[in-house]
Amino acid sequence: MRRLSSKSFSIYQKTHLCLLTSKPSKPFSPKPTHFSSLSSVPELSNYKPSYELPMSHPFSTQFSANYDKRNGFGLVHIESNPVHSVTHHRNVDEFAADVEKIYRILRKFHSRVPKLELALEETGVIMRAGLTERVLSRCGDAGNLGYRFFIWASKQPGYRHSYDVYKAMIKILGKMRQFGAVWALVEEMRKENPLFITPEVFVVLMRRFASARMVKKAIEVLDEMPKYGCEPDEHVFGCLLDALCKNGSVKEAASLFEDMRVRFTPTIKHFTSLLYGWCREGKLMEAKFVLVQMREAGIEPDIVVYNNLLTGYAVGGKMADSHDLLEEMRRKGCEPNATSYTILIQALCSMEKTEEAMRVLRDMDNCGCDADVVTYTALISGLCKWRKIDKAYELLDTMLQRGHTPNPTTYLHILLAHEKKEELEECMELVEEMRKIGCLPDLSIYNILIRLACKLGEVKEGVRLWNEMEASGLSPGLDTFTIMVHGFLEQGCLVEACEYFKEMVARGLLSAPQYGTLKDLLNSLLRADKLEMAKDIWSCIVTKGCELNVYAWTIWIQALFSNKHVKEACSYCLEMMDANLMPEVITYAKLMKGLKKLYNREIAAEITEKVRKMAADRQISFKMYKRRGERDLKEKAKAVKDGRKRRARRRRWGCNRSKADIL
Repeated sequence: MRRLSSKSFSIYQKTHLCLLTSKPSKPFSPKPTHFSSLSSVPELSNYKPSYELPMSHPFSTQFSANYDKRNGFGLVHIESNPVHSVTHHRNVDEFAADVEKIYRILRKFHSRVPKLELALEETGVIMRAGLTERVLSRCGDAGNLGYRFFIWASKQPGYRHSYDVYKAMIKILGKMRQFGAVWALVEEMRKENPLFITPEVFVVLMRRFASARMVKKAIEVLDEMPKYGCEPDEHVFGCLLDALCKNGSVKEAASLFEDMRVRFTPTIKHFTSLLYGWCREGKLMEAKFVLVQMREAGIEPDIVVYNNLLTGYAVGGKMADSHDLLEEMRRKGCEPNATSYTILIQALCSMEKTEEAMRVLRDMDNCGCDADVVTYTALISGLCKWRKIDKAYELLDTMLQRGHTPNPTTYLHILLAHEKKEELEECMELVEEMRKIGCLPDLSIYNILIRLACKLGEVKEGVRLWNEMEASGLSPGLDTFTIMVHGFLEQGCLVEACEYFKEMVARGLLSAPQYGTLKDLLNSLLRADKLEMAKDIWSCIVTKGCELNVYAWTIWIQALFSNKHVKEACSYCLEMMDANLMPEVITYAKLMKGLKKLYNREIAAEITEKVRKMAADRQISFKMYKRRGERDLKEKAKAVKDGRKRRARRRRWGCNRSKADIL
């Protein structure tokens, strides 16, 4: 592997020696998970409207063991005295010891509330301002853990949650889509202290509704604010438009903007949000119309507006128009900044025009515009995407020599390139180089290392990395658990895979089941004749309050049916209908076919009667429902049969071709 040059490293040491003792950046926050029974609590990043954040391209927002002695694996736990080099660099403050102590207790007893409360009482930890926020942050995506502590802390004598704690919990519950619980918490805040009710609280709610694509609910928040003594203003309305546009609801945002123009005076922030939304959708005509509206309102576009429009041209592959826009910006006295050039570099890299992207970087220098970390990261990403790792390392050297500090995302793209080539050793060496310059690996980097280790069959190494990650203060997220579950399944370690899956559910990371992981786990267990273990997994999901929809039930029922557990499949189908969920047509057809072979008319009649009643309640023709299921079942069987014939023909064709080649 091409390592960082000694020259670059020595220059970096001279110019950035202070970084070795500085506080590391916050770890990457994984994608949102759902909240089950008030139990999932990850911390959200601070809100930034689109006017303050010019563009939301990937680089501007993300650049975020002990083994069981019996079998060598088992659920991991942090050693009593962990010794890892990464902990040496983490800041130690007045909360560190208490936070880690509480976190370990939460991990151990989170599913047993009485023991959890007793263990927390025995810690002797004194509740004080700032501690609750730190514990919630330490729990990361493990919602059950954070929520349990929030409830326990509220019961402690002499302690009351602060505004910051309430706000953090609203962000957490909103991210988990437990909106009923959020409104209840807002009511509690109003009773506790009416001054806690601020516009920012409702902005968080709007953004969470918007991210869930619940547009009507997001708009309703605007109407609910006066009931809590909080009148919405132009800023709050701008935040609502921003949230809608950033989550793919620009049409609704544009309609709302027109309806509310009388109530809220349009600002540059409002126009910028709409412009960003249309450019993101690739609809440049609508974006240009917003630009016209802006000028008619007497508002001149600024660098943020131009950069959003530049993004629209670049995403659409209109590079000539992008360069023309740059010239127009210069003529109007709005000099392009680093973000402007970064947009062009990203677009060129996506089209495999890395040489032109390098030329843009040189043009930046000639124009006196200094490239920032995001610019270098974008170019390194493009080089790694097209397998030009050596050039990426050269650019990394240049970046260090010019005094720029790489962040974890800068290294992330190089690690991804090594992962594609299955080069675990090179990945580990690069992580060591990161640590030498004070750049500590975040959760996304550990995910890459663990995934690659599991892919190469080095599951023990994956567990060691997991322990190292938790000892360094990072909490595993949904992605990390999923990686470990699949890693154990690929190695045939079913018991360990089940333990990780159940721990993931228990921590509140799985409210709407991850269908791929759930399907793979259940089918692997049933193929290995582990019916009781499969039932235990399903029971764990149900009892922990996970959101079970028709598709989740279908996965479980069809997994049972496919592995010849027809009676069990029928039993769970009846449970599903008791929960007022109607089975899919092909599921019903499969069960009827299986019961016909077993000559079990009683269960067939019971299922049919319930399905007939549910169809009538939903105004669906039962005959059409039944015929469609039979038709889909036949088509699926035919597709499978045709696929087998096609593969057989290919094998024969390949065999004949090889003989012809020999002749």
